[in-house]
Amino acid sequence: MSSYFTDLARQYIGGEWRPGTGSWDIIDFNPYDGEKLASITIATVDEVDEAYRAAERAQKEWAAVNPYARRAVFEKALRLVEEREAEITEVIIAELGGTHLKAGFELHLAKEFLRESIQLALRPEGRILPSPIDGKENRVYRVPVGVVGVISPFNFPFLLSLKSVAPALALGNGVVLKPHQNTPIVGGSLVAKIFEDAGLPGGLLNVVITDIAEIGDAFIEHPVPKVISFTGSDKVGRHVATVCASHFKSAVLELGGNSALVVLDDADIDYAVDAAVFSRYVHQGQVCMAANRVLVDRSIADEFTEKFVAKVRTLTVGDPSDPRTIIGPVINSSQADAITGAVDQAVAEGATALVRGTTTDNLVGPTVLTDVPADSGILRQEIFGPVALLVLFDGEEEAVRIANDTPYGLSGAVHTADVERGVAFAKRIDTGMFHVNDGTVHDEPPVAFGGEKHSGIGRLNGEATVEAFTTQKWISVQHGRSFFPF
Repeated sequence: MSSYFTDLARQYIGGEWRPGTGSWDIIDFNPYDGEKLASITIATVDEVDEAYRAAERAQKEWAAVNPYARRAVFEKALRLVEEREAEITEVIIAELGGTHLKAGFELHLAKEFLRESIQLALRPEGRILPSPIDGKENRVYRVPVGVVGVISPFNFPFLLSLKSVAPALALGNGVVLKPHQNTPIVGGSLVAKIFEDAGLPGGLLNVVITDIAEIGDAFIEHPVPKVISFTGSDKVGRHVATVCASHFKSAVLELGGNSALVVLDDADIDYAVDAAVFSRYVHQGQVCMAANRVLVDRSIADEFTEKFVAKVRTLTVGDPSDPRTIIGPVINSSQADAITGAVDQAVAEGATALVRGTTTDNLVGPTVLTDVPADSGILRQEIFGPVALLVLFDGEEEAVRIANDTPYGLSGAVHTADVERGVAFAKRIDTGMFHVNDGTVHDEPPVAFGGEKHSGIGRLNGEATVEAFTTQKWISVQHGRSFFPF
């Protein structure tokens, strides 16, 4: 077992590693074999307060640091991730049940976002705007919001914690991070350790490992944070948004999806099959951008289905520490039961299982369903597991209608021999992101990332991150004399 699970099984508040003072422990389990990895006494409401106050105290001095000096921390953090990649891979496999392939994918993106954070330190720009009043100069400064609260999920916890934490810090803010209780090390303590070793001043980044059963809404209600960055389900996201609005905070919400990968009649079928299988089954389908629904033109459905099913049958299920494994465990038994129950319900409603994966503990084998009734709930929900729904359509108009028939709008893809046909199709789909002749799972540091409808509010990455974690301040200067009517 990695020493990370003993050394980092603590809270990180005000630059100090310490146990929580709650009355119970979060037990961190390996989802593949059930091994107990760590026991962490939870943080209380008082410790949440201490974390936010520490960030508030440290932030003022940090914001005044020359951004060229600030970025040195992120350069060091990037080097540390590169140096510790093998160790971090082991921890991802153990705590998440992520495969070697998934760990490599997550670490690649994490390093890209750290590289982007190095640049973000220098990104904020002020402006001088004209005034209708003689002698007046309008200066608009872009300044840090102050303190950002970050709530990260269990599926890509290292990446999705860093994706908010690193830019928020680079832009001059303090941060308090609450990782998901199933991934407290990868999504929380490990991030803190990287930045501590990179020389980030104590207090700027704090990690509280806790549960809403202990703290309720204290993390998002607290008066210090001005922005809450939340990644998770739309149900919880709705609550976060409501609480934030009632406390005059901004919320950046990266929520779930029910993405469609659409295969038009002129598509390269072999390529589309590869894209669809990856988009559905990467990390056991526990990806918000995963292609829940694979929409195929009826004229090519037989060939596509045969090849798709054949490829799915080759996916190896088992121990995520085995480099040959493609499908490892889902995060916990509740997820496994929910996925299995959704498939059973769809089959009872009339769906046909072309491939029916078996469930053993947290290992859920890949499933492919077709002939799913149009009114089946499984077509409109986010299936956070290795289940693909093949849906046939007749022509583009029907494909557009089906693709949009969901409360979500995160990602999607279309395959066609005509790129401009694909772009025209993409414009008609109500999503924040859509990809032509590619998969549905993409995240690139300079490009705005986010969803429409129930898939979220706001954007991250690049300039969108600057917008999210800074605010504008107008300072006017009257070089002459104003006229006052009384």
